[in-house]
Amino acid sequence: MCLEIVLKLFAVYNKLLLFCLSKFNKMSLEEAKMHVDETKDSMHKAIEHLEVELLKIRAGKASPNMVDGLVVEYYGSPTPLSQVANINTLDARTLVIQPWEKSMLGPIEKSILAANLGVTPMNDGVVIRLILPPLTEERRKDLVKSAKSVAENSKVAVRNIRRDAMEAIKKLQKDGLAEDAAKGYEAEIQALTDKYIALADKHMDVKEKEIMTD
Repeated sequence: MCLEIVLKLFAVYNKLLLFCLSKFNKMSLEEAKMHVDETKDSMHKAIEHLEVELLKIRAGKASPNMVDGLVVEYYGSPTPLSQVANINTLDARTLVIQPWEKSMLGPIEKSILAANLGVTPMNDGVVIRLILPPLTEERRKDLVKSAKSVAENSKVAVRNIRRDAMEAIKKLQKDGLAEDAAKGYEAEIQALTDKYIALADKHMDVKEKEIMTD
């Protein structure tokens, strides 16, 4: 009788143990998937940041993108330039900034000079013109160098994201995630890394061609 009770208790214990292990493994799989999703999102944002930074590096043609991110003082508050002025291209080498209030001409000019865009703003009392000089070969090479530095920073960011994700998966494996599952998630993370590193290189190649040929 006692033996029968012990056997029943042991069976219940085994079922409970299997249930707990199954529950834990499911939670580990969900957490691992969450890490992969977060990795993809972070890497995507790193490339988006690269795209924005590359747009700021002019390639000989005037573009409103040149002044993206510029902030001016508007009644004591830092305000994006695009919210206080119209920004248009007059021709291939001239950018025209027309503030909605003439009192903003000075602050806008000051902001452009502080941004060190490599172009001297021309304030005629109504609008500000940025006239881009033709790029010399030496200047083109400097711009390519700057672009490569920005691209390399984005690749470093992607690799750092990969490192953190891999460490998270290894921790989950140590805590009980199945080895095969861990290897699968690590392979996904590596594939994402390869994809976004290649994308950074592609953006850089396009930018270099743009700089050297425009």
